[in-house]
Amino acid sequence: MGIFEDSLDRATAANFTRPMPKSAQARMRFLVKQLKGTRAVAELLGVSQRTVERYVKGRLKRPRTELAARLADEVRKRWQPRVRDRARKQAATATGIVIETRARFGFTAAPGSTDDARIRRVTQHLPPEYAARLFDAQAAGATDQQLRGIAAEGLQEVYFKDGGRRAEGLLVEFTDIDYVELDF
Repeated sequence: MGIFEDSLDRATAANFTRPMPKSAQARMRFLVKQLKGTRAVAELLGVSQRTVERYVKGRLKRPRTELAARLADEVRKRWQPRVRDRARKQAATATGIVIETRARFGFTAAPGSTDDARIRRVTQHLPPEYAARLFDAQAAGATDQQLRGIAAEGLQEVYFKDGGRRAEGLLVEFTDIDYVELDF
């Protein structure tokens, strides 16, 4: 996964109403119930079916680091889907999304302006239409570069052009991302 997709997933997880299962046994049980069997979970996690059964019964308790990470990621993807959908729908139709980033922004602008790229820290609320575009693109399997393009367009219109009140013809380049945090 890319930096934008990870940030969207973390922002969605912040809206959960109940905590995710913490132990490996509880996480395995959740996945077995969701996927309707130990074989599907074993294929998903890349372990044997017997290993999954041992975790479910409580005979194995501490997974290897890489298995623990995969297990947590898969549970997070499937945890509280209705809460996740409700939060995304709210952001896409009413509240919008807040993006906080530290990245290099460069410009293509009119002659005589300063278009040298430089590192900026930007925190900006984007309107619901950009949140909807980000969610739709993520659901359609967009690459991190495509998600970055949508965010760059949103920042260009809202932050740099101030909703069309200045910098007509400005095009923003969004590169060298240090971090991106999204919230909705």
